[in-house]
Amino acid sequence: MTKKENTDRIIRYLGGAGNIVSVNSCMTRLRVSVRDETAVEEEKLRTAEDVLGLVHDREGYYEIVVGPGKARKYADLCRAAGLSAGLDEGKPARERDPGKQRGRREGGGLKSGLKTLGEIFIPLIPGIITAGLCAGFASLIAQTVPGYRDRRVWGVLYQLLSLINASFMTYLTAWAGYRAAERFGATPILGGMLGMMTSLEGINEISRLLGLYDESSPLNAILRTGKGGVLAVIAGVFMLSLVEKRIRSRMPESLDVVFTPLLSLLICAVPYVLVIMPLLGYVSGGIVWVFSRLCLSDNLAVRIAAGYVSTALFLPMVAAGMHHGLVALYSVQLQELGYVTLYPALAMAGAGQVGAAVALWMKARKVGNRKLCAVITGALPAGILGIGEPLIYGVTLPLGRPFITAGLGAGFGGALVMAAKVASTTWGPSGLPGTFVMTAGPRGAVGSALFYLAGLAVACVCSFIITALVIPKETLLPEGAGEAAGKTVARALGGAEEAAAGKNAVRDVQGAEAPGRTVRHGEEIRLGAPAFRFEYTVTDPIGMHARPAGKLAEAARAYQCEITVCAGEKRASARSPIALMNLGAGKGTVLSVRAEGKDAEAAIRALKAFFQENL
Repeated sequence: MTKKENTDRIIRYLGGAGNIVSVNSCMTRLRVSVRDETAVEEEKLRTAEDVLGLVHDREGYYEIVVGPGKARKYADLCRAAGLSAGLDEGKPARERDPGKQRGRREGGGLKSGLKTLGEIFIPLIPGIITAGLCAGFASLIAQTVPGYRDRRVWGVLYQLLSLINASFMTYLTAWAGYRAAERFGATPILGGMLGMMTSLEGINEISRLLGLYDESSPLNAILRTGKGGVLAVIAGVFMLSLVEKRIRSRMPESLDVVFTPLLSLLICAVPYVLVIMPLLGYVSGGIVWVFSRLCLSDNLAVRIAAGYVSTALFLPMVAAGMHHGLVALYSVQLQELGYVTLYPALAMAGAGQVGAAVALWMKARKVGNRKLCAVITGALPAGILGIGEPLIYGVTLPLGRPFITAGLGAGFGGALVMAAKVASTTWGPSGLPGTFVMTAGPRGAVGSALFYLAGLAVACVCSFIITALVIPKETLLPEGAGEAAGKTVARALGGAEEAAAGKNAVRDVQGAEAPGRTVRHGEEIRLGAPAFRFEYTVTDPIGMHARPAGKLAEAARAYQCEITVCAGEKRASARSPIALMNLGAGKGTVLSVRAEGKDAEAAIRALKAFFQENL
């Protein structure tokens, strides 16, 4: 199937072109806003060609994981089909006003706030990566080419690279302000202007006139150019969006285009400069201080512990959608320090995925699971290049435990990198390409890059060893090798006689489908034609987290029937670990499990046993 044909199919599964409000893309995902999510065929969408995963954590909004390179191609094909790439207008009406509730699926204020920060910075990532790579190459030239400034070719190349980096970094607050205005519903150019003000020398002049400037130590001034950085800009633009909307609602239409933007910016400028910038400046400084004390601590043990814990926890943060908020931290560090200290350690998580995947490939090959081997083989090149989604959504997360072992092994690489005080000129590139931005540590560009490569090797090897030791090869048997497991489940449900009877025991239950007829074993399983159901109350203190979700998805894939898990009004395919985690099923949640199709009864029996053992 061509990509154009698959694009048409994806559009159809999303409810048709008329149901799609906007389509955008990041490095690995299509980001789609729809008018009516009930028209979306999620199960078919998850199984479409090239789709690695589906994230639906907000009403009317879907993230379709298709992998690196493909996301932009599919977005372009969607636009060629007449779909909009609108920004604020591409959101459901209830999400255009930042004062309104963002929807029940966002999972609380913290996750919603981190998601918003991610949405502001995601469109800036190409510029962030380009500027960081140019800064890294310029640093390497400076350290490896003697007299580069006096050599025409090297001197021009160095200056060009430095200009590209400066074109982004000098006006980072302006880019952030523009994007924040798009996200909050303000006029984008006004948000960019507010952000631009932050970086101009006039702020220092205002500070001097008000007696807030410290001539002896400008960095300690209450108010100075750049104070508060991107955090101040985001807060200021949020205020701007509220003021602008209030003014526009009262301004005569004939005067709107002239006076609404003028009054909005004038009204916001004073509290922004005099209150928000100084206040958020202390917040930004505190954040930088805390992470500098951890990542660049003089105590080696502190750096090792910080590196291991932060790296080991990063993959679960990605699965829970909590990693979006880190971009604000990276931006604060980059603006305040000129480099990023946390990102190099977190980049080790991708190497952990690679090591775990290699161990799984070797075990799967031994048990003849060619399908899993093929998936891993296809995903490994992207993982080595720092694109982790194919391995996360296609391999480790669905299997459950390898997702955890990958993080545990990656932690050792993170500990080494942070112990060596490796720092980066940007964030975004990881894997082998990330070497060129890991050039800002105290050991110099070359030394920092070499320690980064050593960290990748350690993370990969340790994840390989832990995965090889923890994951038994029997858990990777191909789908057709599950008959013995089915008999074990039957024995648990009905005793030794029913296990010996095998299919006859299933037939007996299938034949007893009179209304009200139930089969009891612990909680009841209601059997109906043509579907089978049961309800289960979660007792696990953590609830439906990554490990049971991955194991449940693996178990569900052994059956041909359609299996759906419901928590209240939320529905998820049992084959998708991401969708299962997005149910938000904590302890005490009542889950309704339904199987419909050819082998529905066998599936419902096996899943009932699974829930009792794992949740």
